[in-house]
Amino acid sequence: MSPDEILTVLIAMLGGAIRVSTPFMFVALGETITEKSGRINLGLEGNLVLGAMLAYAISYHTGQPWLGVLAAGGAGMFLGLLHGLICSLPRVNDIAVGIAMMSFGIGIAFFFGKPYIQPSAPRLEGLPLGTWSDNPALRQALEINPLFFVGIVVAIFLWWGLANTRTGLIVRMTGDSEASARALGVNPIRVRVLATVAGGFLAGVGGAFLSLSYPGSWNEGLSSGQGLMAVALVIFARWNPLRCIAAALLFGAAGAIGPALQSVGISQGYYFFNAAPYILTLFIMIASARSGAASQAAPGELSIVK
Repeated sequence: MSPDEILTVLIAMLGGAIRVSTPFMFVALGETITEKSGRINLGLEGNLVLGAMLAYAISYHTGQPWLGVLAAGGAGMFLGLLHGLICSLPRVNDIAVGIAMMSFGIGIAFFFGKPYIQPSAPRLEGLPLGTWSDNPALRQALEINPLFFVGIVVAIFLWWGLANTRTGLIVRMTGDSEASARALGVNPIRVRVLATVAGGFLAGVGGAFLSLSYPGSWNEGLSSGQGLMAVALVIFARWNPLRCIAAALLFGAAGAIGPALQSVGISQGYYFFNAAPYILTLFIMIASARSGAASQAAPGELSIVK
């Protein structure tokens, strides 16, 4: 490739990394909250898809895409509440419940979302941060959706809150030792239900980004398993909200490789490059399974470390 083509690919990967990483970021932050309390929610794929459908439907009917974002968060909270309440019952496996809730959320979204596949809904407009440049590719790459910055603010707040607030201490203590939490008068069930609801809200907002920004439409193949991949991202980030940002950008860059190469006319191996995020997920899971650091950083009450 020529220097100009290399620059074009790098700029396209920059823009793609920011766009593709945003839903990963929200789902990963939501799962971080949930797992910090000692519970795994594999059903966030359902939150993501249902949030995307409801955000698109509300935006279509009201003309207010930000109202759709709130509705998507509400849908995620609803699924999170169901997951949290069911997992609070005796002898219930949170992983099995998560898989069931994923199927439930996706099924509801597909059933009620069929009328919205064709209509066009108002989208969330990006912020034109590249107006200073004469390069049209760079201007397009720097047209960043506000939800990306919201995700960064949420990550910083979570990182600070988990380390420096009483609520954060309670969540971490519940996730590390249920017996210690009970000894201090904390109700672990209540903490985990609320953490799962909060995580579901963030996953629903991530779904709103998919349907209202990038790719900016509603269809039944919208998510492509991003909710499940985000669980691997949390392990890779060692349950650290700030690392979730970097990990999400890494996943986003991997997902942008194929389109970036296609933008300069390189189509050979296109489908292989499109599979890069899934290959990266596989390697991360293998590496994390053998990593002592991941085991040490994991909350002690998670079923995957018992």
